[in-house]
Amino acid sequence: MTTLLDHEKDPAALAPPAETPLQRALRIEPRPVWEEEPTKAGLAFKGFGLVAICAVIIIPIWVVLVTSLSDTKTINDAGGLVVWPRHITFVAYKELLSGGAVTRAAAVSVGLTVVGTAVSMIVSVLCAYGLSRRDSYAHRPLLMTLMATMFFGAGLIPTYLLVTGIGLSDSYWSMILPSAISVFNVLVLRGFFMDTAPELIDAARIDGAGEWRILLQIIMPLSRAVIAVISLFYAVGYWSQWFNAMLYIQDSDKYPLQMILRQLVLQHQVPPGAMGAAVSSGQINSLAVQMAVMILALIPVAVLSPFVQKHFQKGMLTGAVKG
Repeated sequence: MTTLLDHEKDPAALAPPAETPLQRALRIEPRPVWEEEPTKAGLAFKGFGLVAICAVIIIPIWVVLVTSLSDTKTINDAGGLVVWPRHITFVAYKELLSGGAVTRAAAVSVGLTVVGTAVSMIVSVLCAYGLSRRDSYAHRPLLMTLMATMFFGAGLIPTYLLVTGIGLSDSYWSMILPSAISVFNVLVLRGFFMDTAPELIDAARIDGAGEWRILLQIIMPLSRAVIAVISLFYAVGYWSQWFNAMLYIQDSDKYPLQMILRQLVLQHQVPPGAMGAAVSSGQINSLAVQMAVMILALIPVAVLSPFVQKHFQKGMLTGAVKG
């Protein structure tokens, strides 16, 4: 039988049981003394606002998805966009993914996103690291020059003449190099690199590490959060790109997915082939094809965003020195 003396000999017996992860997640932190308790009206207003914002975001996506899964009769009966599904069919997606212009354009967009994001991150990280070292060559003039490009640009015509003049017209690089670097992203990376503890860099230099080793083995591992966020920004930009393709690409086989979507929605041009014949014969509604391409263009961003979301919260704490 356990006695009080036994508890005095074993202090762990008097300690409260350890919290489970679920209990820690549900635990409500005490409210600061200077923060007022929310009123019922305030809580109701916040709840209504959140519901309204979610509805504004979810309802259009729902309508696009349902329309893409509807047959021709359902779309004609609804007079256009379908709100509630009746006869679900995947014929539009089957035709889109069976090969042809849309499948080829999706492959082009994936390639542009992967290669473009890699090029942009390499250039941005190297530029940001160089500008984050205050003793680097021409640090201040280069920084001022980069910041000036955020407010003053050459314009569309000089940029077009430059891209075509160096032989990038009708090339995949014409959709990558003109937008390969964002000064804003470079400044974000630079600020994060500058917040890295100087003690770590000094210790690495004492051990004989050079700039490349410091960047690859110290700075970048500590900056995983901000690198993930900036990579997402670049990837979304390349995936959503269509303007450079409209300017510089003449070969329709090199069109990205967003360019095909623009032709379908704005110009009502159905890509030639089996899908075009199916639309012309009435087997597939052209509106269902448009909505299906929109869903295909939305899927990568919707899938990748949740994996990077956590880095938005802890990004500024990743490089902290714990001692």
